[in-house]
Amino acid sequence: MKRPTLDPLLNYEETRQAIGYVPRKEATQKDYERIGFMSGLEVHQQLKTKEKLFCHCPAGIFQKPDEFDAEVIRHMRPTLSELGEYDGTALMEFKTRKEIVYRISNKTACTYDIDDTPPFPLNREALDIAIEISLMSKLMIVGEVHITRKQYLDGSIPTGFQRTAIIGVEGEIQLRNKKIRLIQLSLEEDSCREVSDIGHQRIYRTDRLGMPLIETVTYPDFKNPDEVKEGADYIRFLNRSTEKVATGIGSTRADVNVSCKGGTRVEIKGVAHNRWMPELTHNEAFRQFALLHIREILNVGVQKPGSWKMNSIKISAEDLVTEVPMVSKMASNGYPVYIINLPQFQGILSHFLQPEKTFADELTNRLKVIACIEKPNMLHSEMFEDSVGEENWQKIRNMLDAGEEDAQVILWGPEADIPTALETVEERCQMAFSGVPNETRKSFEDGTTIFERVLPGADRMYPDTDTAPIPLVDAVIDEMAKRLPVVTFDRITQLLSWNVPEDTFTYILKNNLMPLIEKVMDNLGIPAKFTANLLAHKLNHMERQLGPVPGFAADKVYELLAFLKSKKMDFAIAKKMLWVVYRHPEMDFESVLTEVNFKEASLEEITKMIPSLVKEYQEIKTSAKDGAGVSWIMGQLRKSALGNVSLKELRELI
Repeated sequence: MKRPTLDPLLNYEETRQAIGYVPRKEATQKDYERIGFMSGLEVHQQLKTKEKLFCHCPAGIFQKPDEFDAEVIRHMRPTLSELGEYDGTALMEFKTRKEIVYRISNKTACTYDIDDTPPFPLNREALDIAIEISLMSKLMIVGEVHITRKQYLDGSIPTGFQRTAIIGVEGEIQLRNKKIRLIQLSLEEDSCREVSDIGHQRIYRTDRLGMPLIETVTYPDFKNPDEVKEGADYIRFLNRSTEKVATGIGSTRADVNVSCKGGTRVEIKGVAHNRWMPELTHNEAFRQFALLHIREILNVGVQKPGSWKMNSIKISAEDLVTEVPMVSKMASNGYPVYIINLPQFQGILSHFLQPEKTFADELTNRLKVIACIEKPNMLHSEMFEDSVGEENWQKIRNMLDAGEEDAQVILWGPEADIPTALETVEERCQMAFSGVPNETRKSFEDGTTIFERVLPGADRMYPDTDTAPIPLVDAVIDEMAKRLPVVTFDRITQLLSWNVPEDTFTYILKNNLMPLIEKVMDNLGIPAKFTANLLAHKLNHMERQLGPVPGFAADKVYELLAFLKSKKMDFAIAKKMLWVVYRHPEMDFESVLTEVNFKEASLEEITKMIPSLVKEYQEIKTSAKDGAGVSWIMGQLRKSALGNVSLKELRELI
């Protein structure tokens, strides 16, 4: 295996090419087959219920960050399991020495939320919704609901565990070209909302805590990033078609599991937007492929990986040339400074992992999460822009007695955090000899991720002794199965049969507008294609431009179209009127017509102007293109024709 080049910028590009990285837009299915792309989903969806899952607090009422009545402070510590073992996630969280602060509002939380009261009976409204969605996903419903506890060790749930129950198992969803197998659907309580995470303090709000949530888990059947998004969209649309789930920011979140050939399962947590998924899964699969390349390089250079160790020395900033700005800054902040030698890591720190990110980012991000040292927290000998200077690096190499194929790191932070920081750097470097560590990662809009925490083990679930099993009656479930909404795949088939453009599907299904389109078609006789375009293009554009308007609902579109039908007006004017209706939903439609300067005119009054316009165009003739004259005359008559006559009919007359 060839050692990387010494120039960090060249090395970044060289290693990028070595793993065959290609941008997502250029990637083909062959690229994903080459690296062994594999992905699965865990889609979380809040339910629209009156109360939380295990208490009588209201669900869906949210507080502002500074709106709270009390604070509860807790510290996490690991305990031995019945098998005499510590959970890896628990040990990692313990190292952080975090102080967990819960901001509590009396309007949205009670003593159950802070683990001072046993759970109340399970919310039956939420259970019925979970069963309905399980049936729509062709899952087999369990005979009894058993509540279990799933460990949550980041502090986002005060109990340290989440109460959850499996409702259905072994189902499937139908995408355009393939079926995706479902492992299960669970009903569970939501966690707290994070306010901030700085240093050794993490602050949460408890308003969302305990809200009913369903989790749909797929098998890793997705073989490329676009399939992942399609699957997430499908599950989201299916859930919303019931009209019994919450909508808005944070109501739907997905954890995306990704691996590559020779890699391991890495979980990208809490992806809030499905549109991020293709870039995230693409980059994560190639990040793992890059880590496997690093493993090959290291295992060639190091004969006994198990005995690999780094060495470190505490120095004073004055030991270096302090005229360099970064060194001067280190000297002024008062933190202790450590220099570290990483044997045989020359070229590894600048090795490509993700766009604009290298292996060194793996270290600095873990220092932020585990040692709680805010960035910037380290410098290294393979930075793209060297802010330390070669003279200082030579001094550092001499002090560390470093070899030619070693890499060096400068690390600083509060004295109490340094032991954890040194341990974190060494531990992550040792992991590099094995390839891809099991972990969860936080997602960003640009498609990159950073380390969040160690991936919990498979034994994180155990029975909840506070709740009795709940039998499910077959007759009741059979009756529910007769009243299910139309599933998403059948909805897509309907839209295609109505010649509705595919670029409208996402907006229509995301907002569950199929019933509205059917109502317009059945009651008013308006083609689905027209209504779909009006909603997905015009209304969608207004929502993005103006934001949500109190008092406006999509049903207002039906009222507008019904008004135009009663007036025997052409429906094309609805596009112009909708701008006014959206901004002023309380305005009556006659006033809206006045606002858009509509004047009633007959077909005869409009068409009698055509001969003079033909003559005028023949004199000015603005274009030699075929049909240019027709388009020019249409432009002159459009204002008076809109709403009075069919524009298509008018064009034919011209």
